[in-house]
Amino acid sequence: MASFHYSIKSGKKGSARRHSMYIERRGSHSAQEDLIHSSYGNMPTWAMNDPSLFWGMADQHERANGAAYREHEVALPNELTVAQLIELAERLSRKLVGNKPFQYAIHAPEGKLGGIQNPHVHLMHSDRIPDGIDRSPDRMFARYNALQPSAGGCRKDSGGRSPMELRQQVIASRKLVADIQNQALAEHGHEARVDHRTLRDQGVRRRAEHHLGPRFIKGMAGLEKARYAECRAHGAAAGLDT
Repeated sequence: MASFHYSIKSGKKGSARRHSMYIERRGSHSAQEDLIHSSYGNMPTWAMNDPSLFWGMADQHERANGAAYREHEVALPNELTVAQLIELAERLSRKLVGNKPFQYAIHAPEGKLGGIQNPHVHLMHSDRIPDGIDRSPDRMFARYNALQPSAGGCRKDSGGRSPMELRQQVIASRKLVADIQNQALAEHGHEARVDHRTLRDQGVRRRAEHHLGPRFIKGMAGLEKARYAECRAHGAAAGLDT
């Protein structure tokens, strides 16, 4: 059943390459078997075929207190096929990232309750905006020079924005994500829709469902899990005191 979840976070310098390996299920994360697709785009010439190199250079050359990457995490409708999920992830990437360097991975772990897959996409991107100037890695992540762009780094998309402007951008992104998903659901003949608004703004008078977490679920008896999954499927679990 389609449900809405969208979050955005920042990754500090030194964490980008490690997180890239996590979403691609490489290295110590290779035992996790929920990756169904990954891709990348808009990489500079020196990292054209190697996003891991790009994130490694961001870790090395980005400013000490700067974000090495941003990440959008979006729940995807499990009504869609794998091919349709990939198409949706590509569409989300284009709309949320534009021409900035990005990498994404679609995971589809089996839910701990009910055994239903929970597809979602991790979309990493750099805040650096390409401007057609060919820069070396160290120069790309240097401070932007407005008077002489070729002498500085690529401008950062978040530069100069107030907290209120950044908050408004997040709100706009939530609506955009919901609209794109609903368009995909409609295109493929599904009646399900998602809504980015809070339950209160939707006029729904019930409490939001609490996230139980894997440790809590692991301690539940099999019958208890089945009962909870059944209630949740019928929309009743949101009113339980979990």
